[in-house]
Amino acid sequence: MTGVPASAAGGTGAKPAPGGKRVAVVVDQASLWNIANILTMVRLVLVPAFVMLLLQEGGYDPVWRAWAWAAFAVAMITDIFDGHLARTYNLVTDFGKIADPIADKAIMGAALVCLSALGDLPWWVTGVILFRELGITLMRFWVIRHGIIPASRGGKMKTLAQGTAAGMYVLALTGPLATLRFWVMAVAVVLTVVTGLDYVRQAVVLRRQGLAAERAAARPGAPAGPGASGGSVAPPGEPGGTGAPGTSGASGEGESAR
Repeated sequence: MTGVPASAAGGTGAKPAPGGKRVAVVVDQASLWNIANILTMVRLVLVPAFVMLLLQEGGYDPVWRAWAWAAFAVAMITDIFDGHLARTYNLVTDFGKIADPIADKAIMGAALVCLSALGDLPWWVTGVILFRELGITLMRFWVIRHGIIPASRGGKMKTLAQGTAAGMYVLALTGPLATLRFWVMAVAVVLTVVTGLDYVRQAVVLRRQGLAAERAAARPGAPAGPGASGGSVAPPGEPGGTGAPGTSGASGEGESAR
């Protein structure tokens, strides 16, 4: 839910009920048809369009690949703006939380698989990146009851490197630029592995802290208070747990926290 309490908007926030009781007012979610969700839907539509453009004329026509790059670039740009708009203007919805990470993984996965199928990118590179992305997403859901793994600068750098490298491979580059894209992809693969291992470490620490907090809360006479249930525990040195600014949600790394 992303609406604000009525009291914060100038309303009363609650209605008096017989007997002096107060009844909470239900706050509606942001409309499904907001700009952030529309950008997410555009990105989802761009996935099959990108694949068709890339594979035209056997997948080796420079003009069609340039059009495919344009579709890929638009998808990457909307990925930046939809999450920012959703957080800034309280446009977070259940649809956005589900569709946004799906769109992110779909456009990148489609690019990598198509490039490998065309022989431009080794299959092991595609396998490493996709395994990491799907594995981290599943791991976040594994530890979500204990808290949220915060966004990291490395995760954002990884996303930027992956998008830049994949985009360069989509274009029919030759000469020095073809050599450059190889090294950009190498950097992306290294960041993919390093940040993936770091997220695994954070998840293990977060789960241990959450289980320890649950055991402590279950002891007779244990004091009740924040952190007793393990729902807001964050790894040491990270900026907060559940709901803290800068966290990335259950399925993203800060680049699409919706």
